[in-house]
Amino acid sequence: MIGKELINTTPTAGNWLAGTLLEVEFGYAKVEFEVRKEFCNPGRILHGGISSLMLDDVIGIANFAMGSEYLMSSINLNVDFLSSAKFGEKVQVEAKLIRSGANLNHWEAVIKKDSGKIVAKASSNMIKTHVKISDLVL
Repeated sequence: MIGKELINTTPTAGNWLAGTLLEVEFGYAKVEFEVRKEFCNPGRILHGGISSLMLDDVIGIANFAMGSEYLMSSINLNVDFLSSAKFGEKVQVEAKLIRSGANLNHWEAVIKKDSGKIVAKASSNMIKTHVKISDLVL
């Protein structure tokens, strides 16, 4: 799916973002998004809630790509908003595995503009549930 728009995946919130998958490997994913009008606050800059969704979604993609037998779910998401991204700009979101445990994975993610300037950064923990991926209707 590298280079393709992510519009037919689970969960559907990520489909709404319509990012383009740039890279994915064990413990890492990178997705590009264009800041659309509906992503912006009244000042025409990327809304913090949408930034948080982007970060959480890319962490989820990277975590899923690790091939766990069980669904993992976010138990927290800590976000720092450091600068703005304007309507029409493209941003890249990178998620990197920091620590993998038996039941918990710790992630860090960052949103950057083409210039390399950091828009937001996050850390998150994902916990293993008792739901098998094979039992899900995807």
